[in-house]
Amino acid sequence: MASVTSSAVTIPSFNGLKSTIATSSRVNTRTVKVIATTPKLSVRSSLKEVGIATIAFAASALLASNVLAAEVLLGDEDGGLAFVPKTLTVASGEKIVFKNNKAFPHNVIFDEDEIPAGVDASKISMSDEDLLNGPGDTYSVTLTEKGTYNYYCSPHQGAGMVGTITVT
Repeated sequence: MASVTSSAVTIPSFNGLKSTIATSSRVNTRTVKVIATTPKLSVRSSLKEVGIATIAFAASALLASNVLAAEVLLGDEDGGLAFVPKTLTVASGEKIVFKNNKAFPHNVIFDEDEIPAGVDASKISMSDEDLLNGPGDTYSVTLTEKGTYNYYCSPHQGAGMVGTITVT
């Protein structure tokens, strides 16, 4: 809501000099009314508005979490046996989605000797028997411990299908 404040200000005006034998000048004054507005902040919220804002925030956080997922393709576009990208850097807690692309079946096995100390490789890896068999099949993992994680595809490790993730 806005409030209106008014005040009177007198502004002199000058009409100039008359050129006669005797010089004289006249000064007229006029009164001008100045109106200024001062905004007043008014905050009103109801539980309904707070609830709507909470739901909107939760929805945006959910969408943002999906955007923050890193994707690694299993098999390159030409059918080569590779993780694309081969090396990846993510923030701690960021979701990593491994997605079957070409030349499957594939899996994702974290090398227990090549991950940060204290991390259980069996909890972040697929088993040797589990395979992503179809196009678009996915496996996801969230790594929270900072460090370097080396991983491989067990059916294609000998062909060089290995990768590295650095968690910062």
